Amino acid sequence: MANFVFNIAKGRTVELYNRVKSNDPSSSALVLVPLSASDTEANAQDADDLTAALATAINEQTTSWSRKVLTDAELAAFPAPDDANNRYDVSVPQVTWTGPTTGNDTTGLLVCYDADTGGGTDSNIIPLTHHDFAVTADGNDVVLNAGVFFRAS
Repeated sequence: MANFVFNIAKGRTVELYNRVKSNDPSSSALVLVPLSASDTEANAQDADDLTAALATAINEQTTSWSRKVLTDAELAAFPAPDDANNRYDVSVPQVTWTGPTTGNDTTGLLVCYDADTGGGTDSNIIPLTHHDFAVTADGNDVVLNAGVFFRAS
């Protein structure tokens, strides 16, 4: 599948990253959702929340994998615009999934925004980006070194 930005997040991803980093609201976070099945950009990009995204051909991989919640403490300092290259990049830190078992493979990864990690539901989580993340699970730890996950230019 492809790497893409959901329509609802186009033009908002940097803003929502900044809200998490600024602790506004204090319960906000980025959420990484590993996938066992992905969908095409044409079919999935119209989903306005995680519930709608998971109603497409996208399936969350929940066996041996879990969502990773990234709060302001895990995110790098809010970056300045890259004026030399006329763009704005935002990154996620290194993340580790401990020993996903054989047969529980992934195809993709969603980066989402959750304004209320304490009481929110999937219908309140905004999908930001979809990334190819094909992992053949074999019991070893999986380390994601994504760095920049979104670039506005």
